[in-house]
Amino acid sequence: MMFQNKKNDGISLRTIHIWLIIGSVVLAVLMFFSTYQLSTSFHELTDMSEQQIALRKAARELMDASDYLTEKVQRFSVEGDIRYVSDYFSEAFEANHREDALRRMSEGNGSDAAMTALQHAMDDSVLLMKREYYAMKLVIDAKEYTDYPEVLKSMELSEEDSSLRPKAKMELAALMVHDSDYYGQKQKIRDNMLVCLDELEKMAYDTDASALHALSDELFLERIAIILETIGIFFMVWLTSRLGIHPVLNAVERIQSDSPIPEVGANEFRYLARAYNKMYEVYKNSLDHLNFKASHDELTGAYNRSGYDLLLSSIEMANTYMLLFDIDNFKEINDTYGHETGDRVLVKLVRTLKENFRSDDYICRIGGDEFVVFMVHSTEKQQRLISQKIEQINHELVNTADSLPPVSVSVGIVHGSEAENAQALFEKTDAAMYQSKRHGKHTYTFNDASNVNR
Repeated sequence: MMFQNKKNDGISLRTIHIWLIIGSVVLAVLMFFSTYQLSTSFHELTDMSEQQIALRKAARELMDASDYLTEKVQRFSVEGDIRYVSDYFSEAFEANHREDALRRMSEGNGSDAAMTALQHAMDDSVLLMKREYYAMKLVIDAKEYTDYPEVLKSMELSEEDSSLRPKAKMELAALMVHDSDYYGQKQKIRDNMLVCLDELEKMAYDTDASALHALSDELFLERIAIILETIGIFFMVWLTSRLGIHPVLNAVERIQSDSPIPEVGANEFRYLARAYNKMYEVYKNSLDHLNFKASHDELTGAYNRSGYDLLLSSIEMANTYMLLFDIDNFKEINDTYGHETGDRVLVKLVRTLKENFRSDDYICRIGGDEFVVFMVHSTEKQQRLISQKIEQINHELVNTADSLPPVSVSVGIVHGSEAENAQALFEKTDAAMYQSKRHGKHTYTFNDASNVNR
């Protein structure tokens, strides 16, 4: 054939497909890598921030725990209520807020200066607790309590303090936890804790600044990756549209308008276009050679039986619907109104069919009041569309504005993919039409005998 001898110019779809796959993989890898790096940097920044917050919180909890112990021992030295001793040791040995805070800070990524200041604060706190133990023992002796923590039972008072009267012991205990020496020790603890907090704040600032700088670099790379991906996507969309989609859409429009297809686009599509155009030429020449009078019904202008036979042998069954129309009670119309009126009814039916079907569908009169419509280029099942068309046709046929009696049609519908050959297609369509007749006429039936509609 002539089109096979022409040069297969243009880019191959296979080549385009391979490059699109490669481009997609490269873009996907680039996006994954950039997002992974960004995610990693973000998680590192989050983890460091959370760690620094936890360290600062631990330092403050240590200060709060020390102040809590001071409050309890001072109130016990003044009021003598043994419950304060219980509260004191619950915090010191059961809640262990100070020890927990120290452990979290030692496990965290704290600076050496912060840990040194913290350790000094803990050492001073231990010394201060010894002073507080002694003050509590004085109050316990003064109040003659017998039920108190074991750690205080081992605490021995000096002979001088032990010989004091209860009131003097209470006053000495209160003085030990309220005098300038006590508050001086407390201030040393607080100063060391403030140094620890300052070091943590400085470390947090440096860490955050470094992490933010790294995150900023990652964001810059992410923007570059997004720009490259966007350019790549637009290029791929343009390439596929230019060489594949646009030629196909243009070809569909040309086919619908019964015109040759432009030979543009990818190599394979140009080959198909040349093949189609050659077949289109043959097809047009074949149709031109058909004598209109030999292939068309003189009364209605539809294809006659000869034209029907030719179409049935040449249509592509897999992409075609066959619809068989039969006018209900047509004999009664001829008997009641005469054959001239009957002829006008036939003309009206064909005109109505042409108005409701496409220009490239074929309408054939195969009998007195039997008509076939070939709906070509129907690759998919379109039962809803066909149902709407038939209902509209029956609606127009009952309109008597043209002084013709109202009529209706019974229809059988079968898609070519449901039949083995042309003869089987007609037989199935004919059976579907008679199924419509048996169900009261003015109906349509698709191939399934149970699918009858009014």
